[in-house]
Amino acid sequence: MAEVTAKLNRLDISPRKVRSVIRIISGLPVGDAEAQLLFRKERSARPILKLLKSAVANARNKGISTDSLYVKAIWADEGQVLKRWLPRARGMATPLHKKFSHVTIVLSEGSVKKSKFTISLPSASTNSKKDGVTSKKKASTAKKKSTKKTEEKVEAKEKKTPKKAIKATGKTESSGASKTESPVTKVFRRKSV
Repeated sequence: MAEVTAKLNRLDISPRKVRSVIRIISGLPVGDAEAQLLFRKERSARPILKLLKSAVANARNKGISTDSLYVKAIWADEGQVLKRWLPRARGMATPLHKKFSHVTIVLSEGSVKKSKFTISLPSASTNSKKDGVTSKKKASTAKKKSTKKTEEKVEAKEKKTPKKAIKATGKTESSGASKTESPVTKVFRRKSV
């Protein structure tokens, strides 16, 4: 069985916090592990997801099928510790230890479980001019359609809401001021100039 390894050094999260996330994906097929990491709200989930994708890319480069991969082992070691201090009362200082971690993941072939999810591959874009022109045309037609829909929605709203009746004096019901009284524009709606 072929194995693939990927490493993430100097992750600025303490190993204890990283281990709570990597404990979940250990032993899972790669698709399930990716799905678990996508929906985790911990801060360490995003870098570990990136590490998992890197390991899958390493497997593709070696010619290993990604369908049968699973997380054989994953661990977080302690990295360096930045020692800082925080000023406290009576001239004392409290030490702060900003811990780093090194995460290593090992993927192997021959998953015992079948993955419920599949890994999404990035779409391959060609750089030919024809594709660029057609994509621009598609984008412009989509914009035209969306603007037509918004115009139709605005017209429908205008039909539903009755316009304010204007009395014979030229004043609207909502504001007491006439539209033709003064050339000076109103600064505030509640006051008349």
